[in-house]
Amino acid sequence: MTQRVTAESLDRYRANLQSLVAEKAKTLPGLRYCDLRIEVREEKGAVAENGAEKGSSEDYTFDFGVRAIAGGRTSSSGYYGRILGTIDLDRLENVVWDGIRQAHNRARASARQKTQARGRFPHLGANLTPSNLAPVPVRQDTVLATYTTDPRQVPLAETVAMAKDGCKTMQGQGGNIVYSACSASTFLLRELYLSSDGADIDQSFAQTEGFAIAICSGEHGNFELYDFTGHQRGWEILTDGYTSGPIVLPSFMDFCKTLGADAVEVAAAPPLKPSDKEVTVVTNPHFNTLLIHEVVGHPSELDRALKYETGYAGRSWFMKDMQDNQLGNQIASTLVTAYSDPSMEGYGSFSYDHEGTPARRAYILRDGVLEEFLNNRQTAAIMGVEPNGSARSTEAQLVPLIRMTNTIFDAGQQDPESIISEVEDGYYIAGHRTPSIAESRENFRITAVKVYEIKNGQLGRLYRDGGITSDSRDYFMSIDAVGNDLRVNPIPNCGKGQPMQAKRMSNGGPTMRGIARLTGPG
Repeated sequence: MTQRVTAESLDRYRANLQSLVAEKAKTLPGLRYCDLRIEVREEKGAVAENGAEKGSSEDYTFDFGVRAIAGGRTSSSGYYGRILGTIDLDRLENVVWDGIRQAHNRARASARQKTQARGRFPHLGANLTPSNLAPVPVRQDTVLATYTTDPRQVPLAETVAMAKDGCKTMQGQGGNIVYSACSASTFLLRELYLSSDGADIDQSFAQTEGFAIAICSGEHGNFELYDFTGHQRGWEILTDGYTSGPIVLPSFMDFCKTLGADAVEVAAAPPLKPSDKEVTVVTNPHFNTLLIHEVVGHPSELDRALKYETGYAGRSWFMKDMQDNQLGNQIASTLVTAYSDPSMEGYGSFSYDHEGTPARRAYILRDGVLEEFLNNRQTAAIMGVEPNGSARSTEAQLVPLIRMTNTIFDAGQQDPESIISEVEDGYYIAGHRTPSIAESRENFRITAVKVYEIKNGQLGRLYRDGGITSDSRDYFMSIDAVGNDLRVNPIPNCGKGQPMQAKRMSNGGPTMRGIARLTGPG
């Protein structure tokens, strides 16, 4: 009888898998380095539309990925990943060993191609760097998941009820809500990271999230509003909510109630007219969640800045090339500090990334000066800097990419109400909806959920379908007030790479004031 795959299944194989990576792999010719990531995720969840169940599932994911570095003077990396099932449990060591050999063969083949290219194209070939890795501490550690209610113990019927009740709660906010949908999910994930250097890291995570969308009819057309809630905790996140410092998450029913009420309120408002000149804007923490994600977080990822990702998602306004870049330059107001920190509590928290690098805070902007890019061990070696633990993959079978983690604008000193009260004529920009970002993210347009007039320091009329647009550097340099009301929000669907990897993280910031143009519908 084939045994069921669970997170505990990895206990049976951990020691032998470490032996494969740390000992047997070293017998392969020309091997310089090898690491293995293997994971089990047990998940359940449900989706509802208009108060009726649409679907539910209870499943597991079992997969692994291998990186090998091999070759002579011009070494190269090779990767191999595979999705596993229950049939693989009894032969797991053989399956993984086959993966190590395939990754090794790919690394050697790539190294040969590099050597040939350097000979054929002396100028361009000189840009082909060996796959050196910047050093990191070699750790043996176990990190346990944090939860009150184990995701695996939640009855599937309860996830269905949560999704259905969320829809009904939204619909109860107004008769003109013409469509509603909700999803609720929870999972336990266990990851093993093993390397030929001797790393042996066992990390587990509980993650729970909810999604809600409402479409509301109004005089000026339908208004669609959706948002996410979630955290690295158990099912209690949706039943009870959670508050810890800058993280303020209501229960799922309260979340759906607020979203439905906002949809009804905004649907009734008139559309915002675009401005023909720059105006004073005060952006709230929820809007700044998307602003920092798109205009600071992604440009700070060093694979994008080094043009590794140009064909998939663009470049970075922080770096034109190794000689012409913004490192050490003032590109924002001295009031603006932004960092990515997986060691702080959030939806993107971890103790070690998928290269075994210990988590630490990386300051992207400090007092408005570009200080650091997010990197992996290979790009850190290219730049001659310390790795900052930013290499992660969505699943073990996929190659780790450089990803932002809990990336936020740091809090300032000013009371947010006073920031508004100082504005004689301007606009308050609340909530985020849709981004439209330039290829290098040097300018942006982001729409908001709500836009209020500010007259003589008071909030006035509400508008819908509006947002702001600006040159990125000009906008950040214009910031003249930063609030003390830091909030951190979950982002569960950040896409990057090919094949696409959707990653979870936290983004956020405080209330901020700057100068931008208003945008309207369309």
